[in-house]
Amino acid sequence: MKKYNYIASAKRTLKIESDSIKSISGQLNQSFEDLCDNIINCEGKLVIMGVGKSGHIAQKISATLSSTGTPSIFIHPTEAAHGDIGLINKKDVVLLISNSGETDEIIYIIPSLKRHAKEVFSLTSNNKSTIAKSADIKIQLKSKKEACPLDLAPTSSTTNALAFGDALAIALLEAKGFTQKDFASSHPAGKLGKKLITQVSDLMHRGSSVPKVGPNTILDKALIEITKKNLGLTLVHEKSKIIGIFTDGDLRRCINKKIDIQNTKIRDVMTKGFKTVNSNALAVDAAKIMEKNKIFTLVVFEKNKYLGVISMHDLIEARIL
Repeated sequence: MKKYNYIASAKRTLKIESDSIKSISGQLNQSFEDLCDNIINCEGKLVIMGVGKSGHIAQKISATLSSTGTPSIFIHPTEAAHGDIGLINKKDVVLLISNSGETDEIIYIIPSLKRHAKEVFSLTSNNKSTIAKSADIKIQLKSKKEACPLDLAPTSSTTNALAFGDALAIALLEAKGFTQKDFASSHPAGKLGKKLITQVSDLMHRGSSVPKVGPNTILDKALIEITKKNLGLTLVHEKSKIIGIFTDGDLRRCINKKIDIQNTKIRDVMTKGFKTVNSNALAVDAAKIMEKNKIFTLVVFEKNKYLGVISMHDLIEARIL
């Protein structure tokens, strides 16, 4: 039996679906503008409904909207018909997703939705369908063909709807001026949330935990301070000012140059042009500075005043990376 070419099949599917997504950008018109304006001006929430594959897409779109500043919930039309329609009030707007526009479960509850919600919108492939005709704003997205060779399984059509949902969410996000801090407030758990809310000041070392020596300290004495504090460096301070740092990398360079560590002052071998970060910066931004400059520590300042040190190890330990 000849081995089937799975990769060729997958590439055909991806080509059909990518072409389909490209085609829908040209189908957007004033209805999309009206939809965005109505959602932004809505005092309540956006309720999204769909059945079958469209229902799964509706759930994802609703979740994306909620996480990007547009309050939204998914309600299954069947559950709505059995009491969940009570979740909808006159401040809410409803988006109905149905490729054919003739989904019985949705058509059955349209009169009730009209009574409960402020407005009803539709996303279908046919603006002359029953669902579209009942909508206050109707969006039509047509797929040339499904990726399914039988033209039966929802593939291109659901991909289009999913991409449309992302386009809607981002358009609303940008219009509202949604920021990283706003995003973090709706993602308090997990690594993503931690990246967006953890500041350098939350992780940095400060006070006596930071190695510090004077500029005239002999190098071998400075190494004792580095070893004792276990940060892989020491700051060099003169009065209240940090004038340089000495790291493990500087030590390796000294050894390569055969510098006498028992007779050399640290000011003669320290790094003067050290990298810094503001205490209010996000920890993930500190990581970017370290990665860009191929270093493992940063000196932390606030309004030109020294506060402490943050290391790559601190970021890894806090699961920022």
